[in-house]
Amino acid sequence: MDIRPIRTEADYDWALNEITGYFDREPAPGSADADRFDILADLIAAYENRHHPLPEADPVAVIRHVMAEHGGQSAFAALIGSRSRASEVLNRKRPLTLDIIRALQRDWDIPAELLVAPYELAA
Repeated sequence: MDIRPIRTEADYDWALNEITGYFDREPAPGSADADRFDILADLIAAYENRHHPLPEADPVAVIRHVMAEHGGQSAFAALIGSRSRASEVLNRKRPLTLDIIRALQRDWDIPAELLVAPYELAA
């Protein structure tokens, strides 16, 4: 099996090129190609986590993004019970409460871990 550690951007580019072919022709489960795909995917993920970490998501930004898919601010207001409360949360004048987090998780499938991250409130 031709696999090597990913230590440089050139190695990373090589691994991305190698794994791309598997997206067009999915390997049979349990085959050598499936094993190679899994190993490449793990190596790529490990390299990306070390060298290109994603910033923590801002809970209000997450809500705004998902809110667009659910009908905008009026849908958010209906979900949490008040237009003024929704406006205060979106304008960072009111923090998210446990009840709001639970509603967003339950009804909009937003993972709670994205909503509990600390964020700045407006003064």
